[in-house]
Amino acid sequence: MITLIVVIVLLALAFDYTNGFHDTANAIATTVSTRALSPRRAVLMAGALNLIGALTFTGVAKTIGGKIADPLHIAHGMWIVLAALIAAISWNLFTWYFGIPSSSSHALIGGLTGAVIGAAGWHAVNASGFASIVEALIISPISALVLGYILMWILRLLFGNTSPHKVNRGFRFLQIFSAAFQAFTHGTNDAQKTMGIITFALIAGGFQNDMHIPVWVKVLCAIAMAAGTASGGWRIIKTVGSKIIKLEPINGFASDLTSATVILTATLMKLPVSSTHVISSAIMGTGAAKRFRQVKWGVALNIVIAWVLTIPISGLLAALLSRVILWIVGA
Repeated sequence: MITLIVVIVLLALAFDYTNGFHDTANAIATTVSTRALSPRRAVLMAGALNLIGALTFTGVAKTIGGKIADPLHIAHGMWIVLAALIAAISWNLFTWYFGIPSSSSHALIGGLTGAVIGAAGWHAVNASGFASIVEALIISPISALVLGYILMWILRLLFGNTSPHKVNRGFRFLQIFSAAFQAFTHGTNDAQKTMGIITFALIAGGFQNDMHIPVWVKVLCAIAMAAGTASGGWRIIKTVGSKIIKLEPINGFASDLTSATVILTATLMKLPVSSTHVISSAIMGTGAAKRFRQVKWGVALNIVIAWVLTIPISGLLAALLSRVILWIVGA
C-alpha cells in the first residue's frame, strides 16, 4: 500500500509538471507575443507566481477530491487514481506534442470520472457534483469571451484617439502586471486539482479520513507546477500567442486581465476551471471587439474541438486502464 501511494504521488507530481509546461502559455503567451517581456523573464515570472498562487487556496482541491466520487466509500480508490493520472498525462503529452492548447483540467476530471466508472460502475459517480464541475468548465470560457469583448470595447472607446505608439508603450508596461496576475490565478486553480486527487488517494488508501489537504501535498504540488511552468511550453505558446489573432499590447492586457478575473472568481467559488479555455476565449473576445474578421476562427474551431473531445477521450482511456489494472492485480 505504501509503495502504491508513493507511485501515485510521483505520477500526480508528473501530471502537475506537465500541467505547468502545458499551460505556461496561459500566463505568458500574450506578454511574449507583444514583447512586453523576454521569453526567459516571462517564464521565470510565471513560475514564481504559479508557486505563490498554488500555496494560497485549497477550495478547488476539496472539490476535485470529494465531488466526483466519495473516496471513503469507493472500492479500489487508489487504483482508480492511478488509471486517471496515466490517462491525463498521456493526453497532456499528446496535445502538447501537436501544439494543441487543450485543457489539463478536463483531462484530469475526465480521467478521474472514467476511472471511477471503469472500476466501480456509473453509480459510483456523484452525478450532481460532476455536473456542477462541468457546468463551471462550460460557463467560464463563455464568460471570458463576453468579458473580453466588453473590456476591449471599453478600452477602444477610451484610447481610440490616442497615438498608437503611446498606447502600445503604455499597455506593454501594464501587460507585465496583468500577466503576473494571470500567472498567480493559474496557480490558485490548476495546482489545486492535483492536490485534490492526491488527497482522494490518501483517503481511499486509509491514510486519512477527511478532505484536509496536508501541507506536504500543497508544497510538492506547488513546486511541481512552478517547475513545469518555468520549463516553458513553447509549442502551445506559439498557438495561443499568435495563431488565434495578431496580438497587440492592448489586446494582451485585456485578455490577461479578463482571464485572470474569471479564474480567480472561480477559485473563490471553489470551482475548477480550465485556464487554457479561459485565456483562449478571452483572446477571441478581445480580437472580435477590435475586428471580428481578425480572429482566425478556423484555428479557434480546432481548439474548441480539442476542448470537446478531451473529457470523453481521457475518460474512455482511464476507464479502460482501470479495468486492465484491476485485472492485472486480481482485484
